[in-house]
Amino acid sequence: MPAAFPASSRYASVFRPGLFEGQVAIVTGAGSGLGRCNAHELASLGAKVALIGRKIEKLEGVKAEIEKSEGESRCYQCDIREEETVKQTISRILADLGRVDALVNNAGGQFAAPLESISAKGWDAVVRTNLTGGFLMARECYTQWMKRAGTGAVVNIIADMWQGMPTMGHSGAARAGMLNFTETAAFEWAPVRVNAVAPGWIASSGLDHYPPEMAAHIRSLPKHVPLGRLGTESEVSAAICYLLSPAAAFVSGSCIRVDGAVPNAKRPREISNRNPTPAFD
Repeated sequence: MPAAFPASSRYASVFRPGLFEGQVAIVTGAGSGLGRCNAHELASLGAKVALIGRKIEKLEGVKAEIEKSEGESRCYQCDIREEETVKQTISRILADLGRVDALVNNAGGQFAAPLESISAKGWDAVVRTNLTGGFLMARECYTQWMKRAGTGAVVNIIADMWQGMPTMGHSGAARAGMLNFTETAAFEWAPVRVNAVAPGWIASSGLDHYPPEMAAHIRSLPKHVPLGRLGTESEVSAAICYLLSPAAAFVSGSCIRVDGAVPNAKRPREISNRNPTPAFD
């Protein structure tokens, strides 16, 4: 679990102070984990941060942390899967803060299950959270402000799904769809820039949501990482801030992997209860 941010100190970002001064950034899933960390960094760099999530008490906790660190943020309770709710939330943010310069589509969630046991309801719930919700947020930021302003940046948080996601096929399909959406939006919405960040195995509070039987597997992950450890929330946040910054002014339709080169280490997966297929001779 990440430690709480010190009450009297600002986030120690690698980026220059005031980088996002005068800008408004929206972070979904901001109540914990990667979203909380990124909200802190953006606020420390001068952005006014709109914190979005389903649980208002978690958002208010992050808001209090940011205020203690002399940053500025506002809370907006929103289920990103609901179209009208998303429309109204972006309208409220524009009424309150006057503009939207950046969107970090971080909210997501899934559960572990083999494909054969995933119901249509379970599949739909994960796809709506990890794909549809991100699309709705991005579309409303674009149509309600960025298109008219002729500027803006969107960063979609996806996942390490490059070799499939056994036991999380619903999430893998949604994340792959989000990458394709990123590439399409980068073309259709230019000059608004749209990019993606694909975290690998990150030491985040998100790991706490998996069932106890996965604990041993989670502890074993570092030995499969070429860089020898799990990533940190701050390493993902730094990639997001780069893509939102002027340094990435000519970067759009791209994806930055933050995964310690795990997809480059081809590894066999355990296969059980399967007989060899007949050979063609």
